[in-house]
Amino acid sequence: MSTQSTQSSIANPGPLGLLGFGMTTCLLNLHNAGFIPLSIVIVAMGFALGGAAQIIAGIMEFKKGNTFGATAFTAYGFFWWSLILIWTNPMSLTNAADKTSMGFYLGLWGVFTLFMFIGTLKHNRITQIVFGSLTVLFFLLSAANFTGSEAIHTIAGYVGIFCGLSAIYNAMAQIINAEFGKKIMPV
Repeated sequence: MSTQSTQSSIANPGPLGLLGFGMTTCLLNLHNAGFIPLSIVIVAMGFALGGAAQIIAGIMEFKKGNTFGATAFTAYGFFWWSLILIWTNPMSLTNAADKTSMGFYLGLWGVFTLFMFIGTLKHNRITQIVFGSLTVLFFLLSAANFTGSEAIHTIAGYVGIFCGLSAIYNAMAQIINAEFGKKIMPV
């Protein structure tokens, strides 16, 4: 089987990865903005849709030869799994995460996302919005941890809700536009 026929037989994994990212990001940031408590609901969504669905989408993007999509979905899927491990500390081998460590953790994700955002400058506008707002979100969350500022944390929550909704829109636009074979939802 040729590479061309292999690539064409694989469905677009982008909407799955974007939904996994967007829905989980919205849910977590409803907590960050102060609307809901951090609970098993967010942890379960982070494990299943934020983690597993994005990792699956990332692996499919590798198979399609899409380095950007493969890197983004796989990395952010493992981000969710690492965040769940931080929250639950299942092995109890170390102390719970402190604010400074979380500030650096989120800051490093911000740096990674900033470089991914630069990559989106060759993509459509909605993808630029997703990665641009995600970059702002990570840096705000990092700053909130370093400073202990609840106000910054709340602002980050609203940015995260916007980011998540923009990813959901991107996923839905890709599905709807592909199903109808024309641009119904602009991207």
